[in-house]
Amino acid sequence: MSQTSDITPKSWAMVAALGLIWGGTFLVIELALEGITPFWLAAARISFAALLILAIWQAKGGKLWLSDQQSWGSLIAVGALSTAVPFMLLSWGQQFVTSGFAGVSMAAVALIVLPMAHVWVPGERMTLRRALGFLIGFAGILILIGVQAFESSGAKWETFGRIACLMAASCYAVSSVIMRRLPAIDSIGLSAVPLLIGAALVVPLAFLAEGTPPMPDHRTIMILAFLGLVPTAGATFLRVYVIRTAGPVFMSLTNYQVPVWSVVLGALILGEPLPSSLLLALVLILSGVALSQYGALRSLLGREEHR
Repeated sequence: MSQTSDITPKSWAMVAALGLIWGGTFLVIELALEGITPFWLAAARISFAALLILAIWQAKGGKLWLSDQQSWGSLIAVGALSTAVPFMLLSWGQQFVTSGFAGVSMAAVALIVLPMAHVWVPGERMTLRRALGFLIGFAGILILIGVQAFESSGAKWETFGRIACLMAASCYAVSSVIMRRLPAIDSIGLSAVPLLIGAALVVPLAFLAEGTPPMPDHRTIMILAFLGLVPTAGATFLRVYVIRTAGPVFMSLTNYQVPVWSVVLGALILGEPLPSSLLLALVLILSGVALSQYGALRSLLGREEHR
């Protein structure tokens, strides 16, 4: 297992790409739920992604090089906590909560990862500067989404929906820390195996919870294919690479971008008005990122000066 984080320009680019990809995913999930039930939505996107990455992995030899049972146990936990469980929790919970609350829940991943990584990941210390940076960034998210994030949706199961969203955020945080602690392993295999494990878990649960899957229409199939290809298969590989090279704390910065992109894409695609708080929120989020990642940014600027 790598003991130090290597934050490079590629790391920053990948985190930015993940923020954009996942920022648009909530909108696409809302569209998919018009033609398929929540658990089968999760099953479809995970299964599609698993088959795709499995084909790529097998074409490259399909080797993992994991020899001890503890590492396999950790890999199974990653598979459950990074795909199957949070996907089902979010798909179910979004039926009863506002989209704003779902966005705040995902932003909370960064705050959950920070103390966990301090305890369990070498080199990921929770300094005062880093903690203040993350809190400032989270404040920016709260300002962006506004008080409506905590307004009631009126749904009967809203409280349980909110708990489901927060549990999904915790799953992402825990899986990131466990993934970082795994020994050296092929990155494509590390993307494929958790997705396969996730599919093996979520498909039977979907049968138990919702019965035989509904036959989706052509539009829903296209949406599911997109969800499987881009925000599941593609993003899973990027997430694995960033966590394994730059660390789970740096990876959690993605969650501060997701609500911003969700708002911006909503304005561009759906014609929704941009909130007046957007500029202030961006200033706080960027200031928080800069403060929490001061050392990485200074190193990045130093590399640019020496070119």
